[in-house]
Amino acid sequence: MSIAPQYYSSIDKLKCCVIIPTYNNHKTLKRVLDGVLNYTENIIVVNDGSTDTTIPILQEYTHITQIHLPKNRGKGKALRTGFAAARIAGYRYAITIDSDGQHFPDDIPVFIDAVQTEGDVLLIGSRNMAQDGVPKKSSFGNKFSNFWFWFETGIKLEDTQSGFRLYPLDRMPKRFFTPKFEFEIEVIVRSAWKGIMVKNVPVKVLYDMNERVTHFRPFTDFTRISILNTVLVVISLLYIKPRDFFMSFKKKSFKQFFLENVLESGDSNAKKALSIALGVFIGIAPLWGLQTVTVLFLAYVLRLNKLIAFAFSNVSIPPAFPVIIYFSLKMGSLFVPNSVVAQGATIFDAIKQNLAQYLVGSILLASLMAFLFGMAGYIVLTFFSKNKIQTNA
Repeated sequence: MSIAPQYYSSIDKLKCCVIIPTYNNHKTLKRVLDGVLNYTENIIVVNDGSTDTTIPILQEYTHITQIHLPKNRGKGKALRTGFAAARIAGYRYAITIDSDGQHFPDDIPVFIDAVQTEGDVLLIGSRNMAQDGVPKKSSFGNKFSNFWFWFETGIKLEDTQSGFRLYPLDRMPKRFFTPKFEFEIEVIVRSAWKGIMVKNVPVKVLYDMNERVTHFRPFTDFTRISILNTVLVVISLLYIKPRDFFMSFKKKSFKQFFLENVLESGDSNAKKALSIALGVFIGIAPLWGLQTVTVLFLAYVLRLNKLIAFAFSNVSIPPAFPVIIYFSLKMGSLFVPNSVVAQGATIFDAIKQNLAQYLVGSILLASLMAFLFGMAGYIVLTFFSKNKIQTNA
């Protein structure tokens, strides 16, 4: 056993522990435990109802914390149990490492060195998924997960499925909703939504199919992960992205927003103008309650500037709302006959009694205003671009 005493001290000072969830991995468990013990005795093993020789193996390690769940509840439940125990014990950080032997405990210093530099960051070990021996389904699954994590958080990572991680326990959400493999997606997405920096650090990986036992069920677990991602995407579009936009916008004056997010954007003037036009069209179109989802989705599909499109979709703010309704009804009346509106009727009564007129008029108004705003935006952006070139010259 090659002990690294300098890391014993560093890990203790950080108040860091290592959580090892295990389920029927008796072939590799001892090797993982002995490897981790080279760096710390702050270990919490969560035996997730193993039915092999896991318990006799753990009986040899009486000096480490052990939690034995009576039956298999899933990796997510095991990790959540480990996090709760770590918090009770006073730990501030927890490194998680799988017990199937794919991770190398001698990469623990990578996490310790990184957190000492970065602070309260959530670190995910980035495996070389292109190396020989990595199953194609694992490589595909990782790319799939990386894409959705980026879509939900805006953060690009090389590996979002590795179980070798470091968690800042004090800053993480306290309640979770998923019990199995999909938990490792939920925890990083919701941590990112809380403002925790999520980063990759390089680690080694070993895929030994003779020893390694995986409990991943391709159809069942992939279905659960897909359902979770669907829920996270909806939450992201309906709440997280609008929240983040308003928070960033509140911190800036209109001038700052225009300079940083419009003029200084790397997109072409034509793309910016189209983004403005899209935002205005969606903001005026009869899509009540769905404008944010629609504009962000279309901006993504059309490869436009999502921030600009979202900003201009807010043209239908409350003060402008009655004006938009009025002109929508007026434009619609050119094509659809008016109904008689009772005296004292509200604006919503007018829409209800002239729904076809309103729908036709709002689409026409949205198209006209999108064209005008888009053209005006293009002219203004071109003017500023020429002035900037002349100034730099």
